[in-house]
Amino acid sequence: MHTDDQIAQAVDNGLSDDRAARIRADIARVQELAYYSFRGRVYEVFQNELLLETEPILKGMLRDGSLGRLAMERFNERGIEFWIHPEDLTTLRADAAARDEILIDMQVSALKAFRTNALVKEKWNPHHRGPRGASCLRSYFIGTCIWEFRRAYLRWAKARLKWAQLHALCDFAGETLDGGRGILGLLQAPGYLAEPEAIVLSNNFEDILNEQTPQTQAVIALTIYGLGDTEIADTLKITHGAVRSRKTRFRNTLYQAAQERRIWIPAQLHTKAKTAHDKQQAGAA
Repeated sequence: MHTDDQIAQAVDNGLSDDRAARIRADIARVQELAYYSFRGRVYEVFQNELLLETEPILKGMLRDGSLGRLAMERFNERGIEFWIHPEDLTTLRADAAARDEILIDMQVSALKAFRTNALVKEKWNPHHRGPRGASCLRSYFIGTCIWEFRRAYLRWAKARLKWAQLHALCDFAGETLDGGRGILGLLQAPGYLAEPEAIVLSNNFEDILNEQTPQTQAVIALTIYGLGDTEIADTLKITHGAVRSRKTRFRNTLYQAAQERRIWIPAQLHTKAKTAHDKQQAGAA
């Protein structure tokens, strides 16, 4: 199905009246707005109504990933490279705050483009006779939002990357645990691990951590510094579920590395409540 058809279908599913009735009402509304040169209080009321009607549809498309997928299809079809990191898609599905952040940015720029293109330049054609037929103003606006999604997403992802890198650059031997020694200082403390074991663990641990995404690095870094899941979620502006998911995935990565003899995991670092599978992995090396 063509992207415009998918947009129209999403709007049809999100609104109660049929498309033909919406288009008839839109024709009359545009005539009224044109009388005021698409400005002033009348246009502000129209904008607010447009946002209220399309916001639930856009949020749903962000949540189920269809908005990002349609944006990638549109840009890649036109030779503009656009790719969304799978971890970001997971975050957008799970984190309402992240969806709202992108949505607001996307809507602000889309409103300007919509007024210029759809209304002032009369690119919205309610009498379009092509195979897909005409679209209502809501569909046109959502299509405009999809064009603006790439810029809004890249800005959001860049900000998240910078924030995550800031925390990932923390010194793992920083002064936070066990009287200021940090986890690596703790591992190298007398009576905890033999010095060769501690050196191998600390060096290989950091190598494996550096292979992870910046967001995962940030979660692990803050965990090492002694922050709880709630504090980490608040600091990184992600959900508790995202924190737990990244920690679980990284722990599984460590166990896999132990199986591959890339790292040695001492018993003191294993979780207290281990499953049989975890115990088998922990003893693999």
